[in-house]
Formats: sequence, structure tokens, C-alpha cells
Amino acid sequence: MEIELRLFATVREAVGERTKTCEFASGTTVRDVLSAMEAAHPTLADRLLDGGKLSRSITVLRNGTNVTHFEGAATELRDGDRLSITPPVTGG
Repeated sequence: MEIELRLFATVREAVGERTKTCEFASGTTVRDVLSAMEAAHPTLADRLLDGGKLSRSITVLRNGTNVTHFEGAATELRDGDRLSITPPVTGG
């Protein structure tokens, strides 16, 4: 299945692309995608996942909805899903 990744800020800098389309097997979860990204881009190691859970230093949206409203890192993806990965917005 095909998943579109939209990458922002430091995640985009580490990967070197703003958007990327990747092929994954059926049944792939958000955790699987983030784990693959950490493996492919060592500067992201331990920045996307923390003990198999989503790191507190990122926000992940599936088709515009935060995956914490689904099953977090265990959220199963479908063909054509769009994942947006960004550090949380802070400031004041």
C-alpha cells in the first residue's frame, strides 16, 4: 500500500524532503512507519519513538487527525493515507 509522508521542521531537515511517498505492506502501523524512518535516517533515532510509543517531541496526523485520537503508534494505516509528522508547535 502507498502512504504519503508530509514532513515538517527538523524531521524534514533530517530526511531531506518535504513530501515522500512510500510503499508498505498491508497492516502497517504508524509505529512501523516511524521505526522505518528512524532506521533510514539515524539522526532521527529515538526522536520519533520512545519505547515503541510516540515520542513527546513529535505530532503525527493521519489524514489531518492526530493519531492520539485513534490508537497512537498502533494506528493501522490504509492505502492512500497521508501522515504528517512535525515537532509540536510551541511559543508564545
